[in-house]
Amino acid sequence: MNKHKSATILVMLVILFLFGYSSSYAQEKPLNLEALKKSALQYSRTIKNDSLRVERAELVKKEAFDTYFPEVSANGFALYGFEYLVPAIPTYLPNGIDNLYSLGATATQPIYTGGKIKLGNKLADLQLDSQRISSKTAIDSVVLNTELKFWQLLKIQEQLKVVKAGKTYLNELLKQQEDLLYEGLISKSQLLQVKVEKSGVLVNELELSNFRKIALLDLSLYVGIPFDTTLVAEKGFNENVIPADLVYASPTIDLPNNKFYQLSEKQVSAANLQVKNEKADLLPQIAIGINATKLGTFTNDFNTAIQPIAFGTLSIPISAFWGKEKKQIKQREIDVQIAENSRDEVKDQLTKYIMKNWYDLQTASKHIQYSKDKVAYAIQNLKSQRDNYDSGLSNLTDLLNARQTKEEADAAIVNAIADYKQKEATYLYSINELPIPNLDN
Repeated sequence: MNKHKSATILVMLVILFLFGYSSSYAQEKPLNLEALKKSALQYSRTIKNDSLRVERAELVKKEAFDTYFPEVSANGFALYGFEYLVPAIPTYLPNGIDNLYSLGATATQPIYTGGKIKLGNKLADLQLDSQRISSKTAIDSVVLNTELKFWQLLKIQEQLKVVKAGKTYLNELLKQQEDLLYEGLISKSQLLQVKVEKSGVLVNELELSNFRKIALLDLSLYVGIPFDTTLVAEKGFNENVIPADLVYASPTIDLPNNKFYQLSEKQVSAANLQVKNEKADLLPQIAIGINATKLGTFTNDFNTAIQPIAFGTLSIPISAFWGKEKKQIKQREIDVQIAENSRDEVKDQLTKYIMKNWYDLQTASKHIQYSKDKVAYAIQNLKSQRDNYDSGLSNLTDLLNARQTKEEADAAIVNAIADYKQKEATYLYSINELPIPNLDN
């Protein structure tokens, strides 16, 4: 019987060991921030669409460049009559003509179009430049969101560690209370008081565990990796964050090199080009060309040699000087004013956005220092209250309050560090200095 029990206990120990080993192994699936950024950049549908828009803009540019070259076209015409189209003519046309064909080719070269060809190419270049800038802002946005989601996950992960540490502390305190109750040194209500405190911690642990899963799911979907609850953020919290006033002593407001401002400037430039394009409709249009045509019949009753013809065209839009073209120019001039006002609004809003992010970063940096002070006090306070409680100089309520203060202080510094990292990423994004990983490595 004893051998059977020993064997059973041994099997259980092996199972527990294997379970513990597999569990700890399953938890060792770290999420590296740089790897997540690369994954997000490769997965993002927004970036893929922006790349396609750049490709399309490049084709538009090539299309605009092709307008510098002549337009060449070919045409053909065939006709068959159930009766003679041309009756027979003795001596000259003994059989008559009941079919006819025509083959021709035309090449036309614009000489002067009021500058519309050149303007079209400038607009295509401008569109391509704008799309490339927009594509870069999309990359910055994806990297920023990845960082924000990563630090949100890490914050909850660290908060969960704080709660678990509190649970461990309460388990040890509960064991002490059970021993004291057994010895008759305390009342049962004190034991229940610790159990109630532990129940609150367990509820917090469950809530944070679920929040962590949601944050992990959000991150996984964004960067395009399979969702797995055993994934954990790799980078731990480093409390030795360099104060923001040493790293970012003053805000960087370089609007001419800011992508958001550059896009608004491109819109103004495009509006001005549209005005010039509309004015070109008031100017003469000059073109030259050559045409070659051959006429004949399929029965060779009538054929002509290829007849080349050179031609030139001149078009003067006289009614455009008082017609709809004039109104369209006025509309485009209003569009320029709208674009300029929008650019100035972007300038003001962007300046405010950068300044706000810089001030938020400074505040977040101060919160870290305040949180460190709070933790230092909470550690000392908890130690003192525990010593006093063990010595009978304070009651259980004071000890539990000190424990809660310690847990709140630990959570506060976690929040402060995560908040600082998020604010730092947001500030760097606003000034276009957010580090972008190299996908080639």
